[in-house]
Amino acid sequence: MNFERGEPRMYPEIDTPALVIDLDVVRGNVTEMAKTAARHGVRLRPHIKTHKMPELALAQLEAGATGITCAKLGEAEIMADAGIDDILLAFPVWGEAKLRRLAALRERARVRVSLDSPEVAAGLARRPGPPIELLVEVDTGQHRLGRPPGRPTADLVAEIAAIPGVDVIGLLTLAGHAYHSRTPEELAETSRREGEDLVATAELCAADGIELREISVGSTPTARHVAGVAGVTEIRPGTYIFNDASMMRLGVATEQTVAARVLATVIARPTPERVVFDAGTKCLTSDGSGMPDWIRVAGRPYVHMVFLNEEHAVARLDPEHTGELPVGTRVQLIPSHACSVVNLFDVAHGVENGRVTTGLRVAARGAVR
Repeated sequence: MNFERGEPRMYPEIDTPALVIDLDVVRGNVTEMAKTAARHGVRLRPHIKTHKMPELALAQLEAGATGITCAKLGEAEIMADAGIDDILLAFPVWGEAKLRRLAALRERARVRVSLDSPEVAAGLARRPGPPIELLVEVDTGQHRLGRPPGRPTADLVAEIAAIPGVDVIGLLTLAGHAYHSRTPEELAETSRREGEDLVATAELCAADGIELREISVGSTPTARHVAGVAGVTEIRPGTYIFNDASMMRLGVATEQTVAARVLATVIARPTPERVVFDAGTKCLTSDGSGMPDWIRVAGRPYVHMVFLNEEHAVARLDPEHTGELPVGTRVQLIPSHACSVVNLFDVAHGVENGRVTTGLRVAARGAVR
C-alpha cells in the first residue's frame, strides 16, 4: 500500500466500508511468484478463487502462468467468457446439470478436473466428447478430500484409469494443514512432504503400469518450498496475489505485500480502550476469529481485534495508545482470509501510486455452483 508520512493512505473519496486493492502491490506479488515457478522449472497455475476477477487472471497469465485453477464451474465459465482457455477445475463435478455445463465449457476451453472417487469419474466418462483429463486428489494431511498417499491412492488411480472415457494424467493435493504451521521449519517440512508424497505415489502408479505426467501441488504458504521438490510439475497458489493476515502470521508475506484491505471508519469509542469500526463479518468474514491479531490494522500494531458482529468490528487499544483513533478516523483492516473477503464485495477500488484509478468488478462473486 502507498504510505504517506509512515501512515497508509486513507482515500477520503471512498465511502466505507470498502475493499481497496493496491495494483502496484498486486503486480509485484504476481511477478515474484512467476519468477519462483520459472526458477524451479515448474508451471504456475494460480487459483483465481482469491480474486474472482478476469482482469487479474489475465495479468497472471501475461506474467507467465500457464493456466488457471478454479474451484467451481461458475468461476470457470466466467473466466472462459474472458477468453481464458486452459482451466483446472479443482473440484469434483457431480450431477446432470453440472455435467451439461462442463460439456459446454469444454467446447471453448481445455478443462481438467480433479476428483477422488470412481463414482464422479464414471459420471464424467458418460458425457460425449474426447476423454476428459483427470487429476486424482491425494490427502497429504488436511483430511478433506482424497485417500492417503502411497498404495491407497495408487489403487484408486488404477480403479479410475480403468473407466473408459477418462484420461488420468496426474495427482493433485492441497496441503491445507500447512496453515497451522507454528514455525518456518515446520512449514518447510510440511511443504517438502507434500511434494515428495505425491512423487512417491506416482512412482507406485508407474510400477502398476500407469504413467502420470502431472504432479500438481501448492498453496500460497507451501508454494515456494514445494516448487523445488524434484518431480513436481505444477504449483497452484492463490492467496499470494493479495496476501492477508494469515500469510503474515506464517511469514510468507509482510504488511507491505498485502494488496487487499478493507477501508473502515471508527464509528464509536465507548471506553478509552475500546474502538469500534464500521466493518463486521459482512465485510471481513469470521475466518480465523479468536486467533491473536487474526485481523490487523495496517500501520497500527497497538490495535487488537477482539470480535466481529455483522456490521461492527470491536478492537482493543494498548494502554499507552488510548488517546488515539477518535471517532471518524479511517483505517485499513488487513483481513484474516483474503479469498472469502473478496467474495463479499461487488466492486473493489483499484489504487495505484496512492490514487484511486479504477473500479474492479468481482465478476465471479457468488459463483458457488
